[in-house]
Amino acid sequence: MNHLTETRRRQAPSTTLLALAATAALLAAVPAQADTGKLLLTGGVSTVEGAAGGGISPWAVIGSQATEGEKGVSAYLSRVETRDHGLTAAGVAVGFNDRLELSFGHQDFDTGITGTLLGLPGLHLKQDILGAKLRVAGDAVLDSDSLMPQIAVGVQAKRLRSSGLDGTLDALGAQRDGVDLYVSATKLFLAQGVLVNGTLRATQANQNGLLGFGARLGGADNGYQLMPELSVAYLLSKNVAVGFEYRAMPNKLQRAGAAAGLGDGLRADDWKDIFIAWAPSKNVSLTAAYVDLGRIVPATTGNKKQTGVYLSAQIAF
Repeated sequence: MNHLTETRRRQAPSTTLLALAATAALLAAVPAQADTGKLLLTGGVSTVEGAAGGGISPWAVIGSQATEGEKGVSAYLSRVETRDHGLTAAGVAVGFNDRLELSFGHQDFDTGITGTLLGLPGLHLKQDILGAKLRVAGDAVLDSDSLMPQIAVGVQAKRLRSSGLDGTLDALGAQRDGVDLYVSATKLFLAQGVLVNGTLRATQANQNGLLGFGARLGGADNGYQLMPELSVAYLLSKNVAVGFEYRAMPNKLQRAGAAAGLGDGLRADDWKDIFIAWAPSKNVSLTAAYVDLGRIVPATTGNKKQTGVYLSAQIAF
């Protein structure tokens, strides 16, 4: 029975990847629109939380192809597969006047072996994220010949849906609702084809919120922490970019896990990725990346780092 469960678990992500590949092919076939809107890839792609930016970190750019005086919309589908887990993310973002962005993202996390060892085979953790981002200064393209970055402030309200893990999270003193606040600064050196983004996030989230928010067991820290994030991208051509991302993650569950007798079994690590993004047209972008999400519940995964692949398709108007 355990072997059958594991086989089904492996097959499900493969099916998702095939669906993502098919979606990407359809998006790539969408005809290019009139030559308006933003320069290719300067509006970023969609993060796994729904905001415009890189794959794992928001940038100060506003999503969609809309520029000043316009409204626009983007939609995305992403899949992450690591050694023991899988994450599917999808959502939409709406941009207003290249000034305000409203977004919605949904995440479905396959706990894999962790759920099985907890007596919850097939356990999925699902999270909804409502986001808003406001550009408060600068313009990444118009200020590309100066040192002035584009600056934006953002908020993400997250809710982890009820699951079989509720009792465990309650015992650790973790909540199922949380709010992230962040400020991002994006600097585009257009002549050199280089984009640099720095984000500072105030958060209580454990593994981006998929393991709840904060912890109280054993006197664990339940307050907000400031976490830095960094993205660097280089344009190989007008429609292809490569880059690197780093996102520091809070480690709020480690002390609570130790109080529960798990030692470092709930330790969390920072997230990293190396990506390549391709825009076959102004309205479509496809992203692939190698990801390193560090240890996720190492008590059930043999202390292994969760490395793997990330694929994402976005359409924007």
